[in-house]
Amino acid sequence: MITQSKLCRIGVMGGTFDPIHYGHLVTAEVVRGEFDIDLVLFVPSGLPPHKDPRLVSPKEHRYLMTVFATLTNPYFEVSRVDIDREGETYTIDTLRDLRKLYGDEVELYFITGADAIAEICEWKDAAELVKLAEFVAATRPGYQFDQRIPEWFEQQGSQLHLLQVPAMAISSTDIRRRVEEQKSIRYFVPEAVEHYIRKNCLYMPKHTHTNDAGSEVFRCR
Repeated sequence: MITQSKLCRIGVMGGTFDPIHYGHLVTAEVVRGEFDIDLVLFVPSGLPPHKDPRLVSPKEHRYLMTVFATLTNPYFEVSRVDIDREGETYTIDTLRDLRKLYGDEVELYFITGADAIAEICEWKDAAELVKLAEFVAATRPGYQFDQRIPEWFEQQGSQLHLLQVPAMAISSTDIRRRVEEQKSIRYFVPEAVEHYIRKNCLYMPKHTHTNDAGSEVFRCR
């Protein structure tokens, strides 16, 4: 583990991670090497405001999958800063908390996908947000990025870095669909994450049956 006193640059990879997959991991590793980052913090969201909470897996499941996925990389850690905060999860709160924790001496690089960054102007307290960290937008090959977004960053006195990552073609939405349709997700997610999904019946269709006490019990198909 890297001691806090030796940290100069921290990558912050926020997301729902429902589930975390190789696209996230490859992106984090590419950004780490490209920007000479000392540590990448994966920050699973607690209650994403832009998603129906009924359609999001419980936060502890998403946190544990992220832990299992990052265990073997000494430059990766998982933060509970959003998981433990009450209420909806906003990136501005994440970066404010991390800035307080690590101080102004550490450079923060917020890592996200190009699809998300395209809506940066609509994020809560966006003007302050882009001053708390440098932003890295990962794009997949062939993605047409709106050039007005980098211009907006410049107007705020901030900078946006664009980085092409082939693995960004993998999506959590597709993985959930494949699990529901009982298709293989091998090589989409780390093996430990696949086992966790199967063991906890995440994303799988459920049916009910009645137990001896007359109560309905849910089980995976």
